[in-house]
Amino acid sequence: MKVMVQKFGGTSVQDENTRSAACAHVKRAVESGMKVVVVVSAMGRKGSPYATDTLSDLIRDEKTPAPRREQDLLLSCGEVISAVVFSEQLRASGLETMAFTGGQAGIRTNNTFGDAGIEEVQTSFLEEAFEHIDAAVVAGFQGTSGPDITTLGRGGSDTTAAALGAALQAEVVEIFTDVDGVMTADPGIVKEASLLTAVTYEEVSNLAVHGARVVHPRAVETARQGGIPMRIRSTISDRPGTWISSRSAASGSGKRQVTGIAHKSGLTRITVRSVEDGSLQQNVFREMADAGISVDFISIQPSAVLYTVPSERAPEAVRRLEQRGYEPECLEGCTKISAVGAGMTGIPGVAATMIDALAKYDIEIYQASDSHTTIWVLVSSSNEKQAVSALHDAFCLNRSS
Repeated sequence: MKVMVQKFGGTSVQDENTRSAACAHVKRAVESGMKVVVVVSAMGRKGSPYATDTLSDLIRDEKTPAPRREQDLLLSCGEVISAVVFSEQLRASGLETMAFTGGQAGIRTNNTFGDAGIEEVQTSFLEEAFEHIDAAVVAGFQGTSGPDITTLGRGGSDTTAAALGAALQAEVVEIFTDVDGVMTADPGIVKEASLLTAVTYEEVSNLAVHGARVVHPRAVETARQGGIPMRIRSTISDRPGTWISSRSAASGSGKRQVTGIAHKSGLTRITVRSVEDGSLQQNVFREMADAGISVDFISIQPSAVLYTVPSERAPEAVRRLEQRGYEPECLEGCTKISAVGAGMTGIPGVAATMIDALAKYDIEIYQASDSHTTIWVLVSSSNEKQAVSALHDAFCLNRSS
């Protein structure tokens, strides 16, 4: 039995027209001889009646928030509704289908409500169903821990698809979205951004971590560990999209130094200084951890620490630090811009090209760091578009890849 996993996001299942386009992809896969696991997100985005954010607003109360268990119970409903609706639309098109919750599809998680980790996927439920159906439509973003329903956090439906693909040893996991695939930069900023036909797991994971909203890095890592190729495609076209696989299989990845430019805005840099406090680093990051505040772009010096936080969490971060007796300095309106590429490892001159490109437009670099496959800089958000475009041009990414 050959299995394919196809995941459709909220915009791909938001109305009958987009669902019809999605159904066409499923039907073609079935007609090619595949059994198809369809993973769906909740229908639409905030404002749509069954979207996750809309459901969340029903019980939003900052003073007395609902227990995380109850929040998960509510938020899981959007995907369940979507699974049943999509299954019925597939049935009307002539396919034999069944709808499943995440738990019914065999996804078992830990009990970390709101951000549960998948511990096991029991495939027997789906394998038995495939004896008499063409497609299993699974509610993404959820699983079960004992009797409780859990949700998987941001990118949960991508993770559901990758986990099911790995467990079933699928031929491929296809992620359908509203773009043609992975681009060399945000096409809303760089009109000359081009489609990448193939990238490595590491490259696309780094692009996603640093701001490219194409697939969740946790899903990419799950697929990589399972040795399952992925493909990012558009729901409304038949274009081949972007293939994601190992470094050796990703055609062209070794020839280019930089694969793409990613950016993440809405950041505030916090600087905390203390000459006398020997526990400065430990105290600062323990406060952030206890508050559940994600930190990035960390720079540790003998008497100071610098790091970024999402701007909406900055007031809370400052308040906690002041309660500790520190006087944090905030630099608001920052954007992190990253050049990502497996081909830059050990190659001299990549950082120089990046710095020269920004200097050409007098763009100040607040902070910089690097890894084997990524170099990132922190700049003012007022320079965001110019900086992304400048780097895209500097690395000649407008060429067909």
